[in-house]
Amino acid sequence: MTATRGTRALLGVLVLAAATVGVWILWLGWDTEYTVDAQTGASSGPYEAWQVIGCVLTLVVLAALAATRLSPWLVAPVMTVAFTAAWSWRAASTDDSGLWVVGGILVLVGMAAGSTVVSLAARRVGQRFAGRPSA
Repeated sequence: MTATRGTRALLGVLVLAAATVGVWILWLGWDTEYTVDAQTGASSGPYEAWQVIGCVLTLVVLAALAATRLSPWLVAPVMTVAFTAAWSWRAASTDDSGLWVVGGILVLVGMAAGSTVVSLAARRVGQRFAGRPSA
């Protein structure tokens, strides 16, 4: 039994969406604690810088790898929607102020820009290497 091109693309999209949500769970999904400064009373969090950096780097690798199999114009929206939905679901359930919407918009814009740039660059680099003659 052979899979059609559309079936392979659909499977790729589903795997990419699941992997993107998995990245969120791996790096950010488990942390819900805020840190309160005893002197100032200011709170920060729930994420530490190392978590966000690890998450971004993992998403960069995922977008680059996905662009080798899927169109960058498919990679970017799938990753953007999957990550933003996962982030927003958690943020909305823990925020009474409604400010999670602002964060959600920032995550959406950042994911859209980042995943588009990385997947387009990865596709271009892959095509450049594929077009070179073997030595």
